[in-house]
Amino acid sequence: MKLRARASPKKRGHRFRIPWKLALLALPIVAVFGVLFFYAIWAQTYDLKKVDDMPERNTVFDVDGKIYSRLAGANRVKVALNEVSPFFIDALLAREDTRFFEHGGIDWRGIARALVRDVLSGSAKEGASSITQQLARNSLPLGGRTLSRKILEAMVALRIEKDFTKQQILEAYVNRIYFGAGCYGVQTASLAYFGKDAAKLNLSESAILAGLIRSPNRFSPLKNPEGAALQRDTVLDRLVELKKISSAQAQEAKLTRVASHPKRMPLIQENYAMDAVQRDLNLLLTPDQIDNGGLFIYTTLDPTVQNAATQAIETQLTKIEHQSGFKHPLKANYRPPEEGEDSAMPYLQGALVAIDNESGGIRALVGGRDYAQSKFNRALAPANRQIGSSFKPFVYTVAFTHGLLPGAAVSDGPIEPGEIQGAGNWSPGNSDGTYGGIQPVSYGLIHSRNTMSVRVGEIAGLDDVQKIATKLGLGENIPHGPAIYIGSFETDLKDLTAAYTVFPNAGVRKQAYIIERIDDADHNPIYRAAHVSVPALDPGAAWMTSQLMEQVLVSGTAASAKSLGFKLPAAGKTGTTNDYKDAWFVGYTNAITCGVWVGFDQPQTIMPRGYGAALALPVWTQVMTKAAQRYPAHNLEPTMPLASATVCSISNHLATTGCNAAGTAYEITLPEDKVPTVACEIHGGTQTQFAQKLQDLGQKATTLPNKLFQSFRKFFGGK
Repeated sequence: MKLRARASPKKRGHRFRIPWKLALLALPIVAVFGVLFFYAIWAQTYDLKKVDDMPERNTVFDVDGKIYSRLAGANRVKVALNEVSPFFIDALLAREDTRFFEHGGIDWRGIARALVRDVLSGSAKEGASSITQQLARNSLPLGGRTLSRKILEAMVALRIEKDFTKQQILEAYVNRIYFGAGCYGVQTASLAYFGKDAAKLNLSESAILAGLIRSPNRFSPLKNPEGAALQRDTVLDRLVELKKISSAQAQEAKLTRVASHPKRMPLIQENYAMDAVQRDLNLLLTPDQIDNGGLFIYTTLDPTVQNAATQAIETQLTKIEHQSGFKHPLKANYRPPEEGEDSAMPYLQGALVAIDNESGGIRALVGGRDYAQSKFNRALAPANRQIGSSFKPFVYTVAFTHGLLPGAAVSDGPIEPGEIQGAGNWSPGNSDGTYGGIQPVSYGLIHSRNTMSVRVGEIAGLDDVQKIATKLGLGENIPHGPAIYIGSFETDLKDLTAAYTVFPNAGVRKQAYIIERIDDADHNPIYRAAHVSVPALDPGAAWMTSQLMEQVLVSGTAASAKSLGFKLPAAGKTGTTNDYKDAWFVGYTNAITCGVWVGFDQPQTIMPRGYGAALALPVWTQVMTKAAQRYPAHNLEPTMPLASATVCSISNHLATTGCNAAGTAYEITLPEDKVPTVACEIHGGTQTQFAQKLQDLGQKATTLPNKLFQSFRKFFGGK
């Protein structure tokens, strides 16, 4: 039997040695591919839409469509690649990625070159990230400076190269990169450092900006012109080496002195008007919409009026501070706390709101004297203050709606305890401490007589006055008490000024707003103002009140407007609260309604006899005179037909021969629907020819409410 020889151990080992070697060789390769596969999958989880999604500051435009300011987002203005100087593009590529148009996202040759140089120098000084890799790490949250992050960055760069063209990558890069001094993108940097658009950068300026990228704060031409020049020259030498420019061009650029001509960035304004814009944005849009930036916000602000308002408040309040009766701290002596800010400013404050009568658009809004010292906006809620006599015009208008006429006789005497129903012993006096006898209703408003205004309020009716105050937007919880007749309740300046728009608008209140339109980053409208108009007061009654408020500026509490140089056709009303703690003036031309408040954050007497006419009116006249250059003031004309009548001042009916004999008849021009159509029943006699003619024409009779007649009987001692 033939036996098979057994293989020697030596031969068996040789048989398996080669596969083991191959396995050992393959293992690192498999591991590398496994790692790369893992990072490739990881790279797929990132949304590449964010590469081109760069938050710009929201652009805010004024009423003329000019840039007024910017809000939120990074300080960046995006531009197309063809709006960037070719010098800068060449300088950028020479500095950061010479082979940009040749590689597919990773410059392997550059990596090898950098690795050799780092090994020879014994340090890791030279990086080799391509522009695509830099874009990846600046666009997406890839992590810190680790090997893992570098691998992920490379994988994301490969994805970017696949999904974007080279031109798109380069455009995204020049708009995203940080150039120091708070500037993102080449356009913003060019404006900040050289005061010109990126398209106009010359060779030297382009090389300076390209040299900034690796260390923008260290080599800023604003702070370190020598360092900026050194980096510039390095970039210029590289451009010569790449044959992008000649040696002569480089030498000429090197001889150019590094001199920045920064353009003052007027685009970022922090003031009370922008605070109002931001408030409305917070109501209209989501936080993400605002923070992502790129919005185009068109406002109703007029810089001419806004600047005039800011200047007028500061000028006038400084004058007040230097008057002999002023005993409070001066703004000039104020020193802010080292940390935080004071909850209330110790010095005198003021606020102003100006509204376009036709649209309701806010043309100016100032909420204090210094936004840097105090962000508290005194023009808007919750900065509510008692409005005092500035509310009286609405009380008179309601009374006129009920049939009261401006020539009706009302007592200006002291209010007797118990005279006002439901008010107990409440007996408000006139601010000057004097009292007159029987006066026409018009006198009560023109001269702001408290006693007359309370009696007119009783004719108007407490319920109706309260309802009107609510309808005008002066508050949701208006007190139900006769003290509201003389403005003993609080509201804010913006709402009070908006309420006054009923007078130049025939009883229609214009809702005040500051944002006209908002467009998204693609210029698609996402919001438009509604332009809300609310019929609030009887048109004829509102016009009757407006006529009286014209007289306020001629012979009433604001007659000093003439001595201030105010000559425009206008109307308005002063307001002063108890102990002179708040001073108001709200008035209007046919084009603009403007309200002014003066007072302290913590209510206290401003100064003795600190009336609205003395403290707030000068601000108003200065601003309205300036505003008239943009919004011409014409005569305040009625919007309804008028008629003349002879009326009895006691009964408010058409005068009779008895009224003539009693001396109570007077001539007046009224809206046709406010002309009485029945004759006086108090004085007897026959109707005048005019009264008989009205009845013959068969016009609709509007009798005076019984409560009005009873009120007059009471005022004159009747029972």
